[in-house]
Amino acid sequence: MIRLQNITKYYPSKLGNQYVFDNLSFDIPSNHNIGILGSNGAGKSTLFKLIAGSEHPNKGDIVTDLNISWPVALSSGIHPQMTGRENTRFIGRINGVEDLDAYEVRVQQFAELGNKYDLPVRSYSSGMKPRLAFACSIAIDFDVYLIDEVTSVGDAKFRKKAKEALLERSENASVIMVSHEMDEIRQFCDSTIVLNKGEMTFFNDLETGIEAYRAL
Repeated sequence: MIRLQNITKYYPSKLGNQYVFDNLSFDIPSNHNIGILGSNGAGKSTLFKLIAGSEHPNKGDIVTDLNISWPVALSSGIHPQMTGRENTRFIGRINGVEDLDAYEVRVQQFAELGNKYDLPVRSYSSGMKPRLAFACSIAIDFDVYLIDEVTSVGDAKFRKKAKEALLERSENASVIMVSHEMDEIRQFCDSTIVLNKGEMTFFNDLETGIEAYRAL
């Protein structure tokens, strides 16, 4: 379980603090593949960053004993000055990968970057960096994979490969996904959380959750 305890998250602006969540408490259940649904600006990406620990709440705590991936499509954790190979080994080390050589090979094969794997990430095209991030994530045995529109990255061949890998992972781990494509949500998820006006509602039935989102 991922427990949000009295979470407040805001961003300063010229008009004052803009609140995404204000004293929110919520338990995200385990053993579900969950689609996160909400209008633009509802806080989906912010929620992902908070769960992953790449951002911190202004107040409150997020408590879990699960091993959680970073939000893959945001490419967080990928350093532009390092090569793809250097990024891979760095990510492997900080995530406790025991066999870094084998991990490096898995990432290299999956990302399909060719000789650019040994070039700095700053030289990558817009589609290559997310491919590297996805490969680095899917090659680690996480308890929960945070997926933010990642299956829209790359060409049709890579999208198919990414979906197949994610479906395979979802058999033994949980997926929490943001996508505006309902067909994709239906393919990967069995339940939903709908974000609306700083509140979160869990729907155990996928179609009921989709209907609630469409009614916003």
